[in-house]
Amino acid sequence: MDSLYPWLKAGHLVSLISWMAAMLYLPRLFVYHAALVPGPHAAAQSETFKVMERRLLKAIMTPAMIATWIFGLILAWMSGYYAAGWLQAKFVLVLAMSGVHGWLARMVKDFAADRNTRGHKFYRVLNEVPTLLMIVIVILAAVKPSFG
Repeated sequence: MDSLYPWLKAGHLVSLISWMAAMLYLPRLFVYHAALVPGPHAAAQSETFKVMERRLLKAIMTPAMIATWIFGLILAWMSGYYAAGWLQAKFVLVLAMSGVHGWLARMVKDFAADRNTRGHKFYRVLNEVPTLLMIVIVILAAVKPSFG
């Protein structure tokens, strides 16, 4: 079982990188989608963005999130770190990241139904939320600080 651990860790890292890449790219697509100026080409561009957003969510972001969770939970159990304060804090932040994922998925549906009511500036700010969560999560995993 110990020889499997590094492979599981590699799977966790690959899926995490894929999830984060998508979590950073999707709000950027929203920035460009929300900034479309009405005109003869806007409808075609909007349809292209809808396809890109849907495919990113369904083909990369959601499967990567699921794989990240599966690998992470197995690693926490195998390592015995599940009782460590740093991992519990990381778990809470990954739950928050999963909530942001769900919120972004809802926005994909809103754009697909032409129900977006927010401007591109909102999405520029939103793009920073996964980044900030990721920074703290990585610090917790790399430093493993003790709480107490």
